[in-house]
Amino acid sequence: MQASVTSLSRTFPQMLTLMADVVRHPNFPSEEVERQRASRLAQLIQQRDNPNAIASAVTAAALYGPAHPYGFTELGTEASNKAMTVDDMREFWSKNFVANNAALVVSGQVTVAELRPMVEQAFGDWQRGVPTMMPGATPQTTAAKIVMVDKPGSPQTQLRAVSIAAPRATPDYEAMRLANDTFGGLFSSRINLNLREAHGYTYGANSQFVFRRTPGFFVASTGVRTDVTAPALGELAKELTRMRDGASAEEIALARDSIVRSLPSEFETSSRVTNTTTNLFLYDLPIDYYAKAEARFSSVTAAQITAATRKYFVPEKTFFVVVGDRAKIGADIEKLNLGSIELWTADATRASEQPSR
Repeated sequence: MQASVTSLSRTFPQMLTLMADVVRHPNFPSEEVERQRASRLAQLIQQRDNPNAIASAVTAAALYGPAHPYGFTELGTEASNKAMTVDDMREFWSKNFVANNAALVVSGQVTVAELRPMVEQAFGDWQRGVPTMMPGATPQTTAAKIVMVDKPGSPQTQLRAVSIAAPRATPDYEAMRLANDTFGGLFSSRINLNLREAHGYTYGANSQFVFRRTPGFFVASTGVRTDVTAPALGELAKELTRMRDGASAEEIALARDSIVRSLPSEFETSSRVTNTTTNLFLYDLPIDYYAKAEARFSSVTAAQITAATRKYFVPEKTFFVVVGDRAKIGADIEKLNLGSIELWTADATRASEQPSR
């Protein structure tokens, strides 16, 4: 959860007082709640016709399951949106938006000496609480499989390769970032050069590690023409396997330069500084993390990257999400022998399972 505001320096004291009131005393007016409810329900309906959105929702559901908070997109479900009440919102807010579960991050033309009395006046008597803890169980990916959503008549297929990864605070973070840039984080990455440049299957392919406080996930994404779905999926699977051998010195240098040279941009504006500093609180990072970030990335060895690829690029623990016209792509996908095929709906619920041939 995050509440953020921006103001002129001269109106900052008034803005801080107003923000404190909003954060500490929300009233959730019924008319606004109903407006947001209607908007979300409409977005969920629209999502069913958007293959990219379907792929994201199915990825979350298939990876984490319905008992985990990460098993849903931020829109939730139709049932949860319809069932939610104003009292539910107030209870959740009162339990979780408490002093010992929050950090105030300020960036701008203000000194600590100027800021402290203003913060003490606005937030000084904010009470502590007992915030709701996230489930402790770590989800495990199943054996390799294909999760398919049928979209009859679709001219393209959305493809995802997905697996559980690590929390943001992992010591593998820098090696994982470098490995990912080699695989799919840059325009010159392996899957983009393969699927786009070499084969012309797609306009682009990319990948990322999604980091959270608890284990996030790895996802490689692309949209391809319907008629090349199976060969594109086969190439994506091959690249996953090839990545286990690590990266070349040239690939590592390119990835390292890209990351290190982008670090200054994290502090270009007040809003970027605020967001970057917020990460320290969200992910329990040391206060000097960004001061030492360049050294951290520069010291990663090829052996460490290879260890990371063998740990996090595991084909037998990776599943593929396929959203497209099953009548045109299903038979060829089965021939790839990438695992059992599960049929899912556009609502991100499992329909049935069909054994692989």
